[in-house]
Amino acid sequence: MEPIYVIFLSIGIGIVCLALGAFIGFLIRKKVGEAEIGSAEEEAARILEEGKKEAESAKKEALIEAKEGIMAQRNDFEREMKERRAEVNRLENRIAKKEENLDKKTDALDKKNEQLDRRIKENEVLKERIEEVLELHEKRLEEISGITAEEAKEELISRVESEVKHELAHRLDELETQFKEEADEKAKNILSLAIQRYASDHVSEATVSSVALPSEEMKGRIIGREGRNIQKLETLTGVELIIDDTPESITLSGFDPVRREVARIALEKLIADGRIHPARIEEMVEKAQKEVELSIKQAGERATFEVGVHGINPELVKLLGRLKYRTSYGQNVLKHSIEVAFLAGMMADELGVDSTVAKRAGLLHDIGKAFPHDVEGSHVEIGVNAAKKYKESREVIHAIEAHHNDVEPKTIIAVLVQAADAISAARPGARREDMENYIKRLEKLEEIAKSFDGIDKAFAIQAGREIRVMVKPEEINDEGMKLVAREMAAKIQSEVKYPGQIKINLIRESRAVDYAK
Repeated sequence: MEPIYVIFLSIGIGIVCLALGAFIGFLIRKKVGEAEIGSAEEEAARILEEGKKEAESAKKEALIEAKEGIMAQRNDFEREMKERRAEVNRLENRIAKKEENLDKKTDALDKKNEQLDRRIKENEVLKERIEEVLELHEKRLEEISGITAEEAKEELISRVESEVKHELAHRLDELETQFKEEADEKAKNILSLAIQRYASDHVSEATVSSVALPSEEMKGRIIGREGRNIQKLETLTGVELIIDDTPESITLSGFDPVRREVARIALEKLIADGRIHPARIEEMVEKAQKEVELSIKQAGERATFEVGVHGINPELVKLLGRLKYRTSYGQNVLKHSIEVAFLAGMMADELGVDSTVAKRAGLLHDIGKAFPHDVEGSHVEIGVNAAKKYKESREVIHAIEAHHNDVEPKTIIAVLVQAADAISAARPGARREDMENYIKRLEKLEEIAKSFDGIDKAFAIQAGREIRVMVKPEEINDEGMKLVAREMAAKIQSEVKYPGQIKINLIRESRAVDYAK
């Protein structure tokens, strides 16, 4: 037991000693900490004092620098203000000098105005004196000459007018001679070459077509019971069927050649088939219409291939094909258009112009004639609208609108198409017209010629292609004949429609008559 007690006692003494040592250590650390805290407070106070001193010093330095900056800015501002004041003074001096100069100029202008007013008054007085003197001289001249001033003025104007006409006629004669020497031979060569290189036939068509019948019995079958068959055929085609005493023949009459062709084909098919009744007539007319439409398309395509013009709108090609069934003064319009295309192309080659455009314009120049009569406007206007619609070039459109001089031709192509159109129409036998229109045209030509002053007689000759005019020699001199011929040609061109061209031939004859007794 004793060792255990000793052990516990030793442990207790150790614990007490340990606690006592800890307590003593705590006291010692406390004393040391208090000493360190006191020293730190003193150091902090010292640092704070030094900081205050440094702050005061920095503040003073900043104030000094700020004052120096303000002084520098003030000096700069004062220097700038001095410079501006100097500049303002200079400007004021310049303005003052300009005002002084303006005052001087104003004074000078005032003096000049006064001088001008004075001179104007003097001139007015002088003008009045001159008018008085002129009036006195005019009266004196009238007394001496025996004619008034108005009469003298009219005589002077008449003399000047006569001299101007004489000079104008002389100048026109010189210009015509000059240009004819150079242009006539070349034009003749070009035209003769084109005409010689191209020769075409001429087809004359009327407003009727004839269909042959196998027998007289067929006439009754075509008429049908109570005329049902013939009425049906006339209604569907718009063509009149004339059944008269002509043996084994029926005449188809109508102004529309396309409808007449449809009726002819349908009637021939009915005659060949032998079954003639309203239902069969409808069927055959429909087939005939399709055949004619195909024929129109093929005719247009053949025309473009023949001329060598490609890229034309298909609708324009169809319109070209319709010209196959159109005539103008008895001349087939499609053949005429092809001929104009070739002639224009040949002349273009001779002149070194684009012959492709010339052919295209020549082929399409009468395209307006392909439209039916219910389309309003002349064939020129209709053709121009069609060409614009189907995107033809400006040159082609202008050639179409200028080929009858509705507008002034402004391009070589337009002039060539106009010339080719006249050549084609003026070929012997190319066109015809009925007797009534022919006589009216001749009478109109003579009437226009006689409407001019100084004309004695006028005669239309060579089927209206020339008009021979006899002038009164005492009223129209040689120089005046040039002017009269030109004015007469312009009037005929504006008032008369005719194919080709008309020659105006003025004749002046002076006769001396005496008698031997």
